[in-house]
Amino acid sequence: MPSPYRAIFAAPGSTAFSVAGFIGRMPLSMMGIGIVTMISQVTGRYGLAGALSATLALSAAALGPRISRLVDRHGQRAVLRPATLISLTAAAGLLLCVKFGAPDWTLFVFTAFVGTVPSLGAMTRARWAALYHGDAQRLHTAYSWESIVDEICFIFGPIISIGLSTTWFPEAGPLLAGAFLAAGVFWLTSQRATEPVPHPRETHSGGSALRSPGLQVLALAFVATGAVFGSVDVVTVAFAEEQGHKSAASLVLAVYALGSCLAGLVFGLLRVKGDPAVRWLVGVGAMAVSMIPLLLAGNLPLLAVALFVAGLSIAPTMVTTMALVEAHVPRTKLTEGMTWTGTGLAIGVALGSSAAGWVVDASGAESGYVVPVLSGALAVAVALLGHRRLRRPAPTREGQLDQVDDAAGAEHQGGGQHVA
Repeated sequence: MPSPYRAIFAAPGSTAFSVAGFIGRMPLSMMGIGIVTMISQVTGRYGLAGALSATLALSAAALGPRISRLVDRHGQRAVLRPATLISLTAAAGLLLCVKFGAPDWTLFVFTAFVGTVPSLGAMTRARWAALYHGDAQRLHTAYSWESIVDEICFIFGPIISIGLSTTWFPEAGPLLAGAFLAAGVFWLTSQRATEPVPHPRETHSGGSALRSPGLQVLALAFVATGAVFGSVDVVTVAFAEEQGHKSAASLVLAVYALGSCLAGLVFGLLRVKGDPAVRWLVGVGAMAVSMIPLLLAGNLPLLAVALFVAGLSIAPTMVTTMALVEAHVPRTKLTEGMTWTGTGLAIGVALGSSAAGWVVDASGAESGYVVPVLSGALAVAVALLGHRRLRRPAPTREGQLDQVDDAAGAEHQGGGQHVA
């Protein structure tokens, strides 16, 4: 392992919570596609499958920040275990309803409660932030590592989920996703030494973390970014089907994630300089521009190359986003703040998937790539309009942490020349 990564794992407990977070994050890429595969295998109704997948995404988007807000107040162990039990119970109910042919409305009810699944990515990043608060370079490397973990999940998760549901039995993909979630959450929450210190209710008088102007810009830009991801997935599957190789879609999308994974690995090794807000704007612009070649790809090999190049801008932009969240959100609300970016992505994925499906049905798969191009342009527009908010000082910290956090914020901004 290269030395910057070896350095961050020198801290006691860091390896264990990162591995637990990786296991618990696998359902992020497995559950939605697993539900789609399961429903399509059992009923043949892609419309119902897509609607249930969108229900899961929107439910997680609505409930995720609230769960994370409770985590900031009461701690990870106290909140994540009950939330996970609710999600697992709902998932079990969904699988039983599918197995025994229950009415459609029961599927939507259980799927909505599956959305109580906690954001394990935000939880592990919050542990890194607590561990290396004030050490900008190590935080940069830690956030880069977590982006690599995200992409590994998205490379292998869909392949595992689809493979199990199509070759074993339809419910196998979501079932394994639930097992990963249970193992990851309960292992993570058993590690008390690295758990961030919770902040009681009285420190949250300022309301939601989303009141931060900088976080508003990041979350809104991530809605457009999520639309890019969601539409690329749908259109790529349709494009592969038109080419007569639908099964190759998962491999092509894995190449997309691989590009991001490799970029994140290299980015974590760099000592990046300059204003993070400017770097974030450049990253969003690069993601948008990288969508244009998809319109010109006439076959699957060219599409795979174009997606690999497009993936190179994802992880560095995500890493910079997490650093900006950490700079603009009070420490008492950091987990919630990080979750809001994931919420923006989830909403965008649902919107992008729906829009892409409509365009594909109307005009064909190649025309469908207009959707990620336009979504990327929208992300750039949001970034340009809100860029000035990201260059302002972080908000005043609440409660008794004011002086401590303001001093830490000054240190962070002084070291901001090296943070991503």
